[in-house]
Amino acid sequence: MKRGLFVLILACFGVVPLRGGEFNKTVNIGDAAPAWSDLPGVDGKKHSLADLKDKEIVVVVFTCNSCPIAVDYEDRIMAFAKKHEGKVAVVAINVNTIPEDRLPRMVDRAKEKGFNFLYVYDESQKIARSFGADKTPEFFVLDRERKIAYMGAMDDKSPPAEATRFFLEDAVQAILSGKKPATTETLARGCRIRFAKKK
Repeated sequence: MKRGLFVLILACFGVVPLRGGEFNKTVNIGDAAPAWSDLPGVDGKKHSLADLKDKEIVVVVFTCNSCPIAVDYEDRIMAFAKKHEGKVAVVAINVNTIPEDRLPRMVDRAKEKGFNFLYVYDESQKIARSFGADKTPEFFVLDRERKIAYMGAMDDKSPPAEATRFFLEDAVQAILSGKKPATTETLARGCRIRFAKKK
């Protein structure tokens, strides 16, 4: 009640609070997901969000080759993609610009691991900024209407054997069942995205 009154007072004075979630200050649950187009992938093709219109859910994960925590999640992401093949598209996006994270090394990594999901590169880093992502790995679940239904961590522990809460899986299962996820936002854990300084 007090918060609502506070927002109303701010609105009366022409002051609008910044949008965003609890941890993500750029986007919020229910927002239309930022779209990407013509991002080069490790398969030699260009990829856009619009290409995935036949999928019930799109999972976006900002990741890279150089972060040990992101690397630790690769097998989990592959297992998740295999489990939900058909209904869910997994799109991994790398925006780091150091040599180890550029497209040629991404191609090498995808071949080495046998990635079964899209792995695309955005040198401009615009899509990560639009999502408000700042960690690798960081996950976003987009529902049938391509609105953000969950954002944050995949689970609650980096070592797979220690994980007891599976936020990404729970969110996807809820949406596929026509429900809203019980948990919609968590704090992503990982390495900071290497954003270039704005000129």
